Amino acid sequence: MAILLGIDTGGTYTDAALVRDGAPAHKAVLTKAKSLTTRHNLALGIRGAVDAVLDAPLEGATPVKPSEIGLVSISTTLATNALVEGQGSPIAFVSIGFSPKDLTKAGLDEALGAAPVVAISGGHGPHGQEQTPLDLAPLEACIDALKGQVSGFAVAGYFAVRNPAHEVAVRAFLVEHTGLPVTCSHTLSARLNGPKRALTTVLNARLIPMITGLISATQSYLAQRTITAPLMVVRGDGALVSAAFAAERPIETILSGPAASLVGATFLTGEQNAFVNDIGGTTSDVAVLVSGRPRLEPDGAMVGGFRTMVEAVAMHTYGLGGDSQISLGGSALQPIIELGPSRVVPVSLLAVDHTKRVHAVLDRQLASTLNGRYDGQFARATRIARADQLADGLGHRESALYAKLQGSVESQVEAVPVPLDRLLDTATDRSTLRRLVQAGLVQISAVTPSDAARVFGRGPDWDTDAATKALRLFARQRDGGGQPLATSAEELATRILKRVERRSAEVVLQTAFTLDNQDGASLITHPLVQQSLDQNLAESSNAPGRQGPQDPQGPQGPQSFVKTKTYLDRPLIGLGASAALYHPQAAKGCGVEAIIPDHADVANAVGAVAGNIRMQAQRVITQPAEGRFHVTGIDTPFLDEETATQAAEKAAKEDAFHLAKNAGAGDIAVTVTHDFKRAEVENHTMLIEAHVTAEATGRPPIV
Repeated sequence: MAILLGIDTGGTYTDAALVRDGAPAHKAVLTKAKSLTTRHNLALGIRGAVDAVLDAPLEGATPVKPSEIGLVSISTTLATNALVEGQGSPIAFVSIGFSPKDLTKAGLDEALGAAPVVAISGGHGPHGQEQTPLDLAPLEACIDALKGQVSGFAVAGYFAVRNPAHEVAVRAFLVEHTGLPVTCSHTLSARLNGPKRALTTVLNARLIPMITGLISATQSYLAQRTITAPLMVVRGDGALVSAAFAAERPIETILSGPAASLVGATFLTGEQNAFVNDIGGTTSDVAVLVSGRPRLEPDGAMVGGFRTMVEAVAMHTYGLGGDSQISLGGSALQPIIELGPSRVVPVSLLAVDHTKRVHAVLDRQLASTLNGRYDGQFARATRIARADQLADGLGHRESALYAKLQGSVESQVEAVPVPLDRLLDTATDRSTLRRLVQAGLVQISAVTPSDAARVFGRGPDWDTDAATKALRLFARQRDGGGQPLATSAEELATRILKRVERRSAEVVLQTAFTLDNQDGASLITHPLVQQSLDQNLAESSNAPGRQGPQDPQGPQGPQSFVKTKTYLDRPLIGLGASAALYHPQAAKGCGVEAIIPDHADVANAVGAVAGNIRMQAQRVITQPAEGRFHVTGIDTPFLDEETATQAAEKAAKEDAFHLAKNAGAGDIAVTVTHDFKRAEVENHTMLIEAHVTAEATGRPPIV
């Protein structure tokens, strides 16, 4: 059996896993490794993780030989991060038949920004008939000037999904005269809504150089390691496509990582229907499996403020992770432990690299009889640089504070942490520091759930003593009655962990409410829902072997005479490095059992190689007049519905088959579904529209 190499580039870590093809899930993962994600160059993080798994000795065996690897697949955050951060390469947009007003819809004008727009005549009607002849003259007049300004083109035509002829002609012209990549809207979606389809096309065109660069760098590294296996990429719906296919349609890789985690959850557990909560350092990503597949976002993936037409997992993300900053909220009389949404460096992790410095600061603060506002908190520059090398837009105050963080640059190879009580003098300094953090120039270190777990020796093997000291400092904060928040680090750590458990249950229930088309954010705070959470967690705490106080921060008030029971309709699969720490109790709060699979910490990397190639193609049948049926993509009309349906099925199956083949699938199976919409007109049933959808599936080639 071949060995498969799965890679996932997450926000904090890049994971790699070697999986034996065809083996039972519990025996399939041979070895795994993590490396810090290098966001400025994802290939470096990939190299670190893959080198680690390839060089790791297996139990009772030698390391895997590169020649034994039959498939490599990667899930990547590159497209998602680029859209969220507004990055991308310069492109030009060719609009065929759209009005100026159309270009202001669906956020298209915002996405275009200052990109050149070439509007030409053309376009089709809803039944695929040409409305206006295509006129390439405006494009011919400016093509020489555009060639030196852009890295690619986006092309969208009016009703191109019903007849792509004009888009195809423009693409041929652009390729002939520029040789640059061209994205046509009809290749990305078969759904109506021209401006939204154009938006998706523009975003895709911008991403092509970035994803092509990542693929090229990965292929170059694999060649250095003499790995000749095919390279696949995970799409946002969890399906796999070849690297070449992904390079042409990078927009489809948004939410690639979360989708891979769901595929990995199914592979590792065998569960077909479940909620999945993947808790990382920064966020908790919650989604649902339905019949073994991720439930998709029906209106298209929302990324970076843009609603695209990309089919991607319906993922709900919350600012709750192992590295969420712990703060104190609520009122003076009833302080509440709050989690995130900011991500910080755990104090116990900071102390691994700066042991003496961190402990010296913590000991000094503990020796004081006064509670400092910034006790147990540090700041550290993310890189050594002169103040004049700061990002654009940062001024004198930022430069001055940044200089204080670095000390003598010439004597350092790594920025050292500075305690906030020695760094910040005024409220203005706090705002200045916040801007430096937002610019990515500074990291904050403070108490996190990871530190709370470390107090009990759980979680990553970081500095337990530093975690305990930091929690002792935090626990000294007093309420309005003058009482300390907790009497010991252990008591505070217990409360923090309970808080994470409860909040984890809340985000899963909130997602479930939202997927039921309800207002999840409001319902999760409803007293009856909170009461049910209290009851579920209380019952769990009374179970044999379960000890310790429950989270005391549930709603307080008079006894309710109405009792409810809120629970999920399917189990909860917990993923992430800290899954076993939080998810068992979180599941109890949701009234179900938790499933924590082996290798939950690298489920994304496992899912990257566990999926199939799956492509869809659609043909639409319309009836513009009695006895006249049109099929998209076919010029000749049909005289009856049955013949038109047969033609649509044949064409859709061929389209889907070729898409799957181009995506790298072998042994392809094709299925067809129909969706007919009819209406009664003067006692006569008339076809309004029929969607004939073919789905082709197959496994990628394993050498």
